[in-house]
Amino acid sequence: MHMFQDPSSRAYARLTGALYLLIAFAGGCSILYVPGVLDMPGDPAATFANIAAHRGLFYAGLAGDVVMMTAEVLVSVMLYFMFRPVNATLSLAASYARLMMVAVMAAMLFFHAGSLALADRAVPLGSFSEAQRLELAGLMRHVHDAGVWIWQVFFCLHLVLLGTLVARSGLYPRLIGTGLVVGGTGYLVDSVQMFAFPDAMALEAVKVALLIVVTLAEIGFALWLLIRGPRATAPHAVAV
Repeated sequence: MHMFQDPSSRAYARLTGALYLLIAFAGGCSILYVPGVLDMPGDPAATFANIAAHRGLFYAGLAGDVVMMTAEVLVSVMLYFMFRPVNATLSLAASYARLMMVAVMAAMLFFHAGSLALADRAVPLGSFSEAQRLELAGLMRHVHDAGVWIWQVFFCLHLVLLGTLVARSGLYPRLIGTGLVVGGTGYLVDSVQMFAFPDAMALEAVKVALLIVVTLAEIGFALWLLIRGPRATAPHAVAV
């Protein structure tokens, strides 16, 4: 556990970068790939029939969620200690924002479990017809998906704070910090659009552009941590 002892060391940064990339891989599978294969928008019956036919993939998605959230907790704490010398208040706020995101993600799994239990008839609801069970299960999946709109708000706050700390630290390229700040707002734009303006094509275009920026910035930051680590000295570090 020696690598956890010095947040300014290259070994500490490399472990943080490796965990960050693990989050990207596990999250990409559980949040994007698995739902993309299994979900049939507007057709709960087809969705749950698809899940029943690909139960292993569904459980793999849940496993990806667990791996991602576990790594998120570690990364949240490790990033706090890395950037505490820059500004302790902003670093702690960034850590709390990311942990709030994880808490929402964990709560979303309850609705996953409820919808699956309804679709599998694991819950004895004799007064409900088959159509009613599927509709209620579909509602639970909708509530689960709506949780994304909530955690993205906390993740946006985290990225804005983290990007500020990265840009001001002098330890990492300022361009990465700027990308996290600017691109991170894409998550907020996505939540606003999906909740209030689902048909707004202008917001859709802005959201996509910002999310591309933040994806490149996050992957770049993770790779920089993993391969390069912090600069040996930070003569231009500025406390915020």
